[in-house]
Amino acid sequence: MRATFLSLLLALAILPALRAQDNTETVLVTGGPSLYQWEKYKAVPHDKFWGNFVRATRVRIEQLRQQFGPGAHITWLVYKRAYDRRSQQDHQDLISDIVSVRNKYGVNLIWISSGQDVIDYLNNGQPRDQVKLADFEYFGHSNSRCFMFDYSNEIDSASKACLHQDDLRQIHKGLFISRPFIKSWGCYTGESMSGYWRRATGKKMIGAVGKTDYSGGEATSYLPVVNGRWGG
Repeated sequence: MRATFLSLLLALAILPALRAQDNTETVLVTGGPSLYQWEKYKAVPHDKFWGNFVRATRVRIEQLRQQFGPGAHITWLVYKRAYDRRSQQDHQDLISDIVSVRNKYGVNLIWISSGQDVIDYLNNGQPRDQVKLADFEYFGHSNSRCFMFDYSNEIDSASKACLHQDDLRQIHKGLFISRPFIKSWGCYTGESMSGYWRRATGKKMIGAVGKTDYSGGEATSYLPVVNGRWGG
């Protein structure tokens, strides 16, 4: 029994080094915030703080760095246009704030403009016969059928830039390791989109059955909490 316990401790101790060298990749996707011009008439406006999704992503990046070490390959896809527009509203250089997160944690930051950009990166962003995906996570607005990168940013309560569940069939087979971690931290995706994800990729995506709250949950870590349950 003691030998088994010591072996487990040793395995946990070397896990960061193994992840740093195992030629896998983590991909995190961050959507954008709403604008006040669309939200000011609502009883409960969205995104009073511009960085809800960026802050939650930063917390997750920090966790991954602590768990897997500085050599782990982390790529961060961010929908830039929403932050350009919110910068104009808030009279603040939000792009520089996002870049500062990249610099601090040493991640590969890629600006995206559509759901197709996400699919293209998953399929071809790295030579997938050599670099498999170990982790995929989404932070942003969503409904049961799609990730909504610019919800209430260009159109009131709607989105022009999204990744719809019907588009997931474009994801190539065999991109992921055998047991990846895949999670949508957006609202409602566990109600439909998670099923489409599994059919498209053969892998489970954890998603919310109900809304998620980015205002400060999980003992103030600012990772979203679900007002319902996690499913998928």
